[in-house]
Amino acid sequence: MSLRHIALRDFVLVREMDLDLSDGFTVLTGETGAGKSILIDALQLALGARADAMVVREGAVRADISASFDAPAGLSAWLDDAGFDSGEPTVLLRRTIDAQGKSRAWVNGSAATAAQLREIGDRLVDIHGQHAWQSLTRADQTRALLDGYAGLDTTELQGLWQAWRAACGALASAQAAQASLLQERERLTWQIAEIDKLAPGDAEWDELNATHARLANAQALIDAAQLAAAALEDDSGAIDRLDQALRALQAQEAVEPEFRPLVEVLSSALAQAQDTAHDLHNWQRRIDPDPDRLAALDARLAAWLSLARRFKRTPEELPAALAQWRDELAKLDAATDMEALATVESRSREHFMKAALAVSRKRRDAAPKLAKAVTQAMQGLGMQGGRFEVTTETLDPPAAHGVDQIGFLVAGHAGSTPRPIGKVASGGELSRIALAIAVTTSQLGSAATLIFDEVDSGVGGAVAETVGRLMKQLGGDRQVLAVTHLPQVAACADHHLVVSKSIADGAPVSHVAPVQGEQRVAEVARMLGGERLSGTTLAHARELLRS
Repeated sequence: MSLRHIALRDFVLVREMDLDLSDGFTVLTGETGAGKSILIDALQLALGARADAMVVREGAVRADISASFDAPAGLSAWLDDAGFDSGEPTVLLRRTIDAQGKSRAWVNGSAATAAQLREIGDRLVDIHGQHAWQSLTRADQTRALLDGYAGLDTTELQGLWQAWRAACGALASAQAAQASLLQERERLTWQIAEIDKLAPGDAEWDELNATHARLANAQALIDAAQLAAAALEDDSGAIDRLDQALRALQAQEAVEPEFRPLVEVLSSALAQAQDTAHDLHNWQRRIDPDPDRLAALDARLAAWLSLARRFKRTPEELPAALAQWRDELAKLDAATDMEALATVESRSREHFMKAALAVSRKRRDAAPKLAKAVTQAMQGLGMQGGRFEVTTETLDPPAAHGVDQIGFLVAGHAGSTPRPIGKVASGGELSRIALAIAVTTSQLGSAATLIFDEVDSGVGGAVAETVGRLMKQLGGDRQVLAVTHLPQVAACADHHLVVSKSIADGAPVSHVAPVQGEQRVAEVARMLGGERLSGTTLAHARELLRS
């Protein structure tokens, strides 16, 4: 389960490259400036690193990178959840970057985001960079190394931290704004009380206006009803005339059939006129000018209008304003409930501290184990008698990562006192310590492919051979790729790739090719003694490769 194939098109100095990779330990070597790290840089982009237009080969439209991996067994569920094809035995990652810096990504042929590439990349590859020692001086990185060694996931802890900080913020804001919040509460309470005196109904304003209009025009309405009833019922009124017309046609409808539909019309009109007259009499019996009721309506309408002007609302908006202010008052009461806020803050702190102390115990259990493992690795890297220590101190106040301050101390040789790793004077020692940590922690990782990008900087002699043997040992059950300038490391590899640069059409072009036999001997000899190969360097190279 490892990186099987990588293909590049128009990437930096590469026009076109297709490279198959094997299990075991593979080194990439080449002259200074040839671009030894070009494959690592391309692979990091395929794994979701930030895109940059500078990686597009000059004159090209876009750079195209593809990387094919054996699919680890545990990856199929993640692929299914993310919506990618999980039925193939391989995982194909592809990334393009155009000349404007815009990138696109795919997983198994389906569009993906850079974040998804990074997430899947964490499961496939573990990369150790050439400046890995620099991260050892940063508190967050030392803590992350220990957490990784201990198998700790602090996601839940960070969520509890955020909840606690939010509760602290709510309590502090309420305390700081206590005076203004009380003033606002008084304002809302007064406004609600004023409108509560009116107790406006949701549809009452329209009903008031309609009723007021009827009562204000009661006499005119009565006069109209009486006049209409008289016009219908008086002698020679509408009902009497309709009855005469109906009788006249009924008398002749037996003779003239065409009168029959006209008789029906007149009969219906007469019935409707009689019903209307009856309804008018009923209405007149119910209607009452009621000046007292009219005065009460006048007073209530005036109260509505007065409150509407006072609160700069239309009368129709008063019920909604009352409901809004009641809602705001309820929220304000909740926000100013200092006792409740303090209780939430206290409980949030208890939950966080409980989780933080559990994480702290695991860190303190793992610290001496990590220290012992790195110390053992240091012995074979030219630091005999040296010691590596992991310190855990209580952090007060706590932080999102918990209650621990993690430190790395190093004694470079027997008899020396361990000091903070950032104060170790020798750059070579720092590189070797970083390599010891990388080897130690890589053995615990789940990624099938390990990449070391010039982590052997500052190492030479017998130590360099030890570095090579360590990487070859790792390659026994993992795929290991290393960019190196050390012939002792290159000689230990199972596979050897050489990066070279040439001029084509007036532009520099990089190539990567596997070497074997005498070609590999020549490359190791070049690493030993430079471009001018001598019998001595060739013999030395053969000896390294044989050993």
